[in-house]
Amino acid sequence: MSEDSGEKTFAPTEKRKTDAAKNGDVLRSRELATAVGMMVGAVWLRLAGPWMLSAMSDTLRTGLTWDRSAIEDFSPGRTLLEALKGVLPPLLVLGVLVPIAVVGSQLGFSNGKFLPANLAPKASRINPLSGLKRVFGTGGWIELAKGLAKLVLLGTIAYEWARGRVAGLIGLGAGPVTPQLAFAWDTITSLLFALGSGLVLIAMIDFPIQFVRRFFRLRMSHQELRDESKEAEGSPEKKAAIRGRQRQLALGGVHRAMAEAQFVITNPTHFAVAMAYDPLRAQAPIVLAKGRGEKALAMRELAAERALPVLEYPALARSVYFTTRENQVIREELYGAVAAVLAFVLSLKRGDHVPPPLVEVPTALRFDAEGRPDARKAA
Repeated sequence: MSEDSGEKTFAPTEKRKTDAAKNGDVLRSRELATAVGMMVGAVWLRLAGPWMLSAMSDTLRTGLTWDRSAIEDFSPGRTLLEALKGVLPPLLVLGVLVPIAVVGSQLGFSNGKFLPANLAPKASRINPLSGLKRVFGTGGWIELAKGLAKLVLLGTIAYEWARGRVAGLIGLGAGPVTPQLAFAWDTITSLLFALGSGLVLIAMIDFPIQFVRRFFRLRMSHQELRDESKEAEGSPEKKAAIRGRQRQLALGGVHRAMAEAQFVITNPTHFAVAMAYDPLRAQAPIVLAKGRGEKALAMRELAAERALPVLEYPALARSVYFTTRENQVIREELYGAVAAVLAFVLSLKRGDHVPPPLVEVPTALRFDAEGRPDARKAA
């Protein structure tokens, strides 16, 4: 099958995943949220049980106790307020802990990315056609299978839990209030822990399912990969414009130096060194400008515009480049090699036709393109 068929067979790139996350498509699991909420609630019930039981006992005792003052100054609102003062604090703690735990679990599931865009209303969520597609599509069948699996698993857990507690549950209300409340509290807590454990198991199974579904949902075609690569690297016109701007910047930095230069040695295009010799200025040739890459190409262009000799001496160009700063005389070890090149340039200006000289660069001053010592023999 042709790569241009549009079939989405390639793994999503990081940019694709990031863009999808910005649009609200992140890993999320309702099963994990439910499991975390239930387990936090169960832990709260276990740890805050005495607190809550005490508050409930006091409320019940207050509501069932009557005396002369209660009859003469009957105020159900005040009684209800006193009851709420005892019960509300533990309930508020639960009401804060559960949402925090649920939101934290989803943030961890989606790499800590909170997306406000997911809170915004979307027409697709209330569109009947989109709803039917979700129900009868692949996702709908997967959710149906998950729902049936949850029903079977949680039903089995509840059945096993209830088998050993039927007698105690039936006998509720036949004894003192405090022991009955303690038994009911322990029973509810144990049920929540059992169901929460089942939900944790379901969430562990749901994670790879959600991961695989998102992977397939974000897969890319060959054309999408090419478009993304083109967008990342920029169009040829844009890259050419950037190179042009870089060239202009490079040219602007060497114009004055090239105006004074007598010749340029190159390697042949990666490095360029513009030099001149003025006995009144220094006792040896001076490096007026040097560059590599774009700057070297710019120097060659300026040299061509000014009709300056451009001589290809790779080893010598690298040696001068790595051993001499701009506006500094060359190393003494290079006097002989540069003098030979300078004599050749002067002969060209006189109109003489002589072959280019063979120059020898000292072994200790030979470098490769990265500035590492290079002992190979090269002119």
